[in-house]
Amino acid sequence: MSDEQTPQTEAESPKATETPAEAAPQSDAERDAAAVQALIAENASFKDRLLRTMAEMENLRRRTEKEVADAKVYGVTSFARDMLTFADNLRRALDNVPKDVMESDPALKTFVEGIALTERDFLSRLQRHGVRKLEPKGQKFDPNFHEALFEIPDESVPTGTVAQVVEDGFAIGERVLRPAKVGVARGGPKN
Repeated sequence: MSDEQTPQTEAESPKATETPAEAAPQSDAERDAAAVQALIAENASFKDRLLRTMAEMENLRRRTEKEVADAKVYGVTSFARDMLTFADNLRRALDNVPKDVMESDPALKTFVEGIALTERDFLSRLQRHGVRKLEPKGQKFDPNFHEALFEIPDESVPTGTVAQVVEDGFAIGERVLRPAKVGVARGGPKN
């Protein structure tokens, strides 16, 4: 049995005739191709990471710009809220001076005009810093800007309309500093 040789197949015969020097370049080419594929995959991975990092940096830049803009607009919020009491007190002082007494005393009239001028100047300075007075009278009641204290029976205006303002409201930018305290009409046609 050992003398018998098994017949070679056609596929085996060329390999048997190849020299080891010819087989080595083919395996080097395979290794080079595999290395190139690995480098291409690594390059794609790095490119993906780079694009994601660039997108994250752009998002961070936008967020930071928005935060800086908000800080500029809303940075004085607590100070402005505290100053609203001062504006209210000026208005109360003006509202509580009897008209007939003011007309009879020129010194008092001048004093009241000075307080009115101070109030207007103060409100204009608040407005310059983004604080605006809400003017709700005659508008539809909006719980985001108004605080309803009572209802007023009034059939001449639609139900849900602000009929009386008890205390002025203020907003800074799009945020409410203090809602306007109002009386809301009821009994009229529905909106």
